[in-house]
Amino acid sequence: MSRIGKKAVPVPAGVTASIEDRILSVKGPKGVLTMPMSDDIAYDISDAEIGVNPANETKRARAFWGMQRTLVSNLVTGVSTGFTKVLEITGVGYRASVQGSNLKLQLGYSHDVDFAIPEGITIKTPDQTTVEITGNDKQRVGQVAAEIRRWRKPEPYKGKGIKYRGEVIFRKEGKKK
Repeated sequence: MSRIGKKAVPVPAGVTASIEDRILSVKGPKGVLTMPMSDDIAYDISDAEIGVNPANETKRARAFWGMQRTLVSNLVTGVSTGFTKVLEITGVGYRASVQGSNLKLQLGYSHDVDFAIPEGITIKTPDQTTVEITGNDKQRVGQVAAEIRRWRKPEPYKGKGIKYRGEVIFRKEGKKK
């Protein structure tokens, strides 16, 4: 029995939801997001909330119940407030800057890394060692953050590299004489 699935997703003011051709569409101030609906889940849309319930008593329906509720919640949150991931760059000479539609990273390689900013994603660099990735789709924001982080993962000896804000890097002790 899903505990998270029992809760209906509240719909804030200014956000509307509709079902058309087995596609759930949520529209708000930050854009429109859609999601294909599962056959095992029944969606109940009212003015103030979206209810998610299993359509039948199969094991698959009960397994999808909580996940589908979370996906619907992410759609509503995305079109109302959006999602943000913050990356921190640590290392001597490591820096980032936004130039047009590219993120320019200097990460100790012999060349600068130019990362093309995808459509629907906004990247800001408040300072040279911080990168803020913002968008309305939680999966795309996380994917872009992971792709940027992949250029220089934090290493365990000095902690140099690109890490998520709040991420704890397990540090190792160096060689001893």
